[in-house]
Amino acid sequence: MSILVTGATGRVGHHVVNQLVKRNAQVRVLTRDPSKTTFPDSVEVVKGDLLDIDALRVAFKGVTSLFLLNAVTGDEFTQALITLNIAREAGVERVVYLSVFDADKAVNVPHFAVKYGAERMLEQMGFSATILRPAYFIENEQMIKDVIFNHGVYPMPIGGKGVAMVDVRDIAEVAAIELLRRDKAAGKLPTDIINMVGPDTLTGTEVAAIWSDILGRQVNYGGDDASGFEQNMATFMPKWAAYEMRLMAERYVSDGMIPQAGDVTRLTQLLGRPLRRYRDYAKTLLPQAAVEA
Repeated sequence: MSILVTGATGRVGHHVVNQLVKRNAQVRVLTRDPSKTTFPDSVEVVKGDLLDIDALRVAFKGVTSLFLLNAVTGDEFTQALITLNIAREAGVERVVYLSVFDADKAVNVPHFAVKYGAERMLEQMGFSATILRPAYFIENEQMIKDVIFNHGVYPMPIGGKGVAMVDVRDIAEVAAIELLRRDKAAGKLPTDIINMVGPDTLTGTEVAAIWSDILGRQVNYGGDDASGFEQNMATFMPKWAAYEMRLMAERYVSDGMIPQAGDVTRLTQLLGRPLRRYRDYAKTLLPQAAVEA
């Protein structure tokens, strides 16, 4: 039995690989630049990407299960469709797919719609799949920590409905558990959807209050201005991507990312421990001087 992991060098993927190795799984990864990987020697590395048909065919040889993660790009849907077609061609039908929270509802957001399309493909093509639908990554705060520290503003327009931010390490551990459950199953298991959420559903004002408490000084919520957020994003990413981030932020404001009844309990039982909390991750972002003070 062998598990292929795509997106293996990213924020979630490298944790998935480590969790699988920890569980003595046979792991293969597909990556554009093998020289940049730091995986244990037991991990087999194949050079290529999700649009490289020859590399995909090599990567799928002898594989029994797939962890499919593809980045938010202009050709994300093409990547997903090609990968799943090559997987089926290779006889691989056991998949854990990293989708997104409310993929079936927020269909005006391009990468949400893409992921829902891939979910439908998994169903229609008869894959044995676990679909993970994560909420906002707590680790996104790495991108905005300087604004919080230097300007006393929490700038992410997450609104007042609440977002159950999730730690990528929790996502990765559940992914590994599900990959091995499907990989070891005697037969085909039914499709399952798991909402990946954190233990706390927080509004923008509540997140700002957490930062105020941690830093010992006032941090204000920047408000729900998705247009301003788009303009800021456009200073360091393509305009199409910044606009997509705006559409996502508008969904935070209008709907939030609120767990269903039982989501947190289910994840806690799967992991056998409490879910990681926003406050604890935020403390790890503190400047060293603040930690030593």
